[in-house]
Amino acid sequence: MDSSASALGLDFGTTNTVAALANGSGEAQLIEFAGEAATGAVFRSALCFWEDEGAWNGVAHEAGPWAIGEYLESPLDSRFVQSFKTVAASALFERALIFGKPFRFEDLGQRFLQRLVTHAGGQLDARPARVIVGRPVEYAGARPDPTLARRRYDAMLEGFGVELHYVYEPLGAAYSYAARLTEPATILVADFGGGTTDFSLVRVAEPGAARRCVPLASSGIGIAGDRFDQRIVDKLLLPLLGKGGTYRSFGKLLDIPGGYFADFADWSRLAMMRNRRTLEELRRLQKDATDPAPIGRMIALIENEQGFPLYDAVGQVKRALSGAEEAEFRFDGGGVAIAAPVTRAEFKEWIGDDLRRIEGAMDAALAKAGIEAAAIDRVFLTGGSSLIPAIRAIFERRFGGERIATGGELTSIAHGLALIGEQPDLAEWVA
Repeated sequence: MDSSASALGLDFGTTNTVAALANGSGEAQLIEFAGEAATGAVFRSALCFWEDEGAWNGVAHEAGPWAIGEYLESPLDSRFVQSFKTVAASALFERALIFGKPFRFEDLGQRFLQRLVTHAGGQLDARPARVIVGRPVEYAGARPDPTLARRRYDAMLEGFGVELHYVYEPLGAAYSYAARLTEPATILVADFGGGTTDFSLVRVAEPGAARRCVPLASSGIGIAGDRFDQRIVDKLLLPLLGKGGTYRSFGKLLDIPGGYFADFADWSRLAMMRNRRTLEELRRLQKDATDPAPIGRMIALIENEQGFPLYDAVGQVKRALSGAEEAEFRFDGGGVAIAAPVTRAEFKEWIGDDLRRIEGAMDAALAKAGIEAAAIDRVFLTGGSSLIPAIRAIFERRFGGERIATGGELTSIAHGLALIGEQPDLAEWVA
């Protein structure tokens, strides 16, 4: 890291992680990662583990796009974990067993950050004066515990910087967007991540003002891109894997238990389904199923570690529907081939309840600030899911297309967090 760096902005996201450095001059530079597998400034929030006698505790690991490469090279001999941020605030998650070794959330996070620093090629070797870490307004999961999440984040980031501060993620995006404005404005920022959707309202003064940005209110909800993926899995894939089917038990015809399908539809749990107990239960269920073929497909996908390519195919069809009225879901791996058409209208219906709850969270931010929609000068949409037409339609209906701005969907938060880190007084920014 440049010794002149005054602040590091770290956007540790559910799907992607981005870092930026500010040097005290009012500007911030994104960290570009080096190497053949690098994808610019975007570092996938993923880990891959494999057994290695020479590694610490007998388990080696890799992170980011390099984790994907390791997994694809040897899927049956590795364990791939992503979206682990979604369990940060969950008291139900204590540890994940990977090759028989327990890993707490902070253990996963520390290993992830170690590899991120390594792949930064020296840019993050020195510690900045301040580290500004983005956090969601509301954490993902049922009954999230923000105190628990803070404790886990602190442990994960121990030693990463001299001063550690937490700022709501949409405030980072707001500060970044404010640098593009040439006149005063009241702005609403909507950040659509992988695990959460967050809103912040900020009043922006004219360029050169002593206090350029003043945060007004924030709100959030644990619904975002991963939930939309789960809807596709639930409606399109799970019926092909046995959901809705029946099995025979002591002369009775019973519904196949839904717990297996809930786990399969959740990235944080799917990766852990490849264990002897679960597979033995599924094989017994397959034997007694009225139609054993769908359960057989689920077993094949789990046994052959096809979770990542399957969810990658889900993400591809979701992105395709952002630009077309119809797309085809295609997957072929682990002895399972699936092809099915999906329309944008179907997808919108599947996520309809989620969209209504997201809009409710936006209304909560407006109510907290005491501001009507008509008083918003600009709406800045950021995060990958902001590109979904049904998402954008909410804001066009409420604010009009002429007030909507986009850009830097994956990098604006880290950029703004680094700039916030240069402010002399962080009291009004920190969460």
